[in-house]
Amino acid sequence: MATLSPDLERLLAEARGARARGQADEERRVLERAVAAFPDHPQAQNTRGLRALADGDLPLAVSSFARAAALDPGEPALCLNLAAAHRQAGDQDGEAAALRAALDIDRRHFLAQLRLAELRQRQGSLSEAAQHWAAVVQLAGGMDERPPLVADGLARGQRFLDEHNAAFARELECELSGDPTDALTERRFGACVDVMLRGRRVYRNECHGLYYPFLPADEYFDRDLFPWFEGLEARTPAIRGEALALLANGSDAIRPYVRQDKGTPQNKWSALDHSHDWSACFLWEYGIRNDPVCALCPETAAALEAVPRSHVPGKAPSAFFSILQPGAHIPPHTGVTNTRAIIHLPLVVPDGCTFRVGGETRPWVEGHAFAFDDTIEHEAWNRSDQVRILLILDVWNPHLSEAEQERLIKLFAVADRGLVAPRAG
Repeated sequence: MATLSPDLERLLAEARGARARGQADEERRVLERAVAAFPDHPQAQNTRGLRALADGDLPLAVSSFARAAALDPGEPALCLNLAAAHRQAGDQDGEAAALRAALDIDRRHFLAQLRLAELRQRQGSLSEAAQHWAAVVQLAGGMDERPPLVADGLARGQRFLDEHNAAFARELECELSGDPTDALTERRFGACVDVMLRGRRVYRNECHGLYYPFLPADEYFDRDLFPWFEGLEARTPAIRGEALALLANGSDAIRPYVRQDKGTPQNKWSALDHSHDWSACFLWEYGIRNDPVCALCPETAAALEAVPRSHVPGKAPSAFFSILQPGAHIPPHTGVTNTRAIIHLPLVVPDGCTFRVGGETRPWVEGHAFAFDDTIEHEAWNRSDQVRILLILDVWNPHLSEAEQERLIKLFAVADRGLVAPRAG
C-alpha cells in the first residue's frame, strides 16, 4: 500500500486504540476524520471498510473497499476485502468480480482461488468450481507448511474433485453405453479420460540411440498389428518347458543381464550390476545366433524362426529368456531406438509380478504376448516369492514401411563402416 504520512499514521493509531478499548463510536469518528483528510489513501478507505463490515454497514463497506482497490490496483488483499463485503451483502456477481480482480493481480493467490471455488460451488457452476478447486489443491500441494486454512482447503478441494470426477465418469459411461467399440479405442480413450480427470502423465520417447521421427509414441502397441501372436502363444508350453530345463540344469549361458564396466559410477543399475536377481539366457544377441542355446531349446528356436523379426547385422534380432528373482525390481529406464518393438511372451508369472510402460501398469499373463515401445519409460517388479520368466524378442516397429526398414538397414551399415557416428546403439 501507499506510504503513510505521519498525520494519517497518527489517526489510524488513534482508531486502533479506540477499537482496543471497545469504543466503536470513537473509532468511527476518527476514521471519518482520516478519510476526510486523506480521501485518496487506500489504507484510510480500507480501514473504514473493515469497521463498516464489522458493523454490518455493508453499503459503506462495499464503497470503502471499492475505493481502496481502485486507489491501489496492485493489491489483491483489497479485492478480497471487497469480495467479503459483497458476499455478506448477498451480491454474488460483485463477489465474483472482486475475486477475479484479485486473480488478475496474482493467479496463484491461494485465498482468492479458494473463495472463488466456494462461490462457484454454491452457485452450482460445478465445472468452473472444479477448475478453481484444482488450483487450490495444486497450490496447497506445493506448500511445505500448511496452516489450518490451507490444510482445510486442500482436504475440501480433493474431496470435491473426487466426487466431481466420479460423477463425470458415471455420466460419461451412461453417454457411451451402447456405443460399438474395440480394445484399441477403449485403451486410448480411457487414457484420454485419465489425463483429463486424474492428471495422468503422458510419456514421450527417450531414445539413447537412433530416433525415428513421426512414429506414434504409444506405450503398448495394438495387438492387431501383430497377427502372428497367436502362433507364438500356441507354443508357450513347449517354450516354458525349455526355459525351466535351462534353469534346472544351471546352464552357464544364464548370466546377469546388467554387467557394467569396472569403475562405472554409482547409478540406478548398481543394485543389479552382475547380479542374478535379473538374469538372461540369449538365443539371439545383436543379430548373432547362439547355436548351443538354440540346440538346447529347439522348440523356442523354431518359434523365433517363425516370427517376422528384424535383421540388422550387429544389432538385431535379439531374443532371450528374462529371469527375475523374487523381490527384484528393474528400475525405470528407456531403450535405444524407437525403430523396434519389444515383445514379451510371459512363461512363468507368479502373483505379484507387474510391468509398467509410461502411465499404464499391467500384470503379465502366462501365454499372452504383448508388444511395447521400450523408448518410453518402463520398469518391472517381482513382488512374489517365486521366479518370473519371460521370452523377450525384438521386431521392427510395426508403423515402419518395408521401404523404411530397408533404408534403416543401409543406414546402420554405413554407420558401422565408420563414415558417420550416429547415436545408434
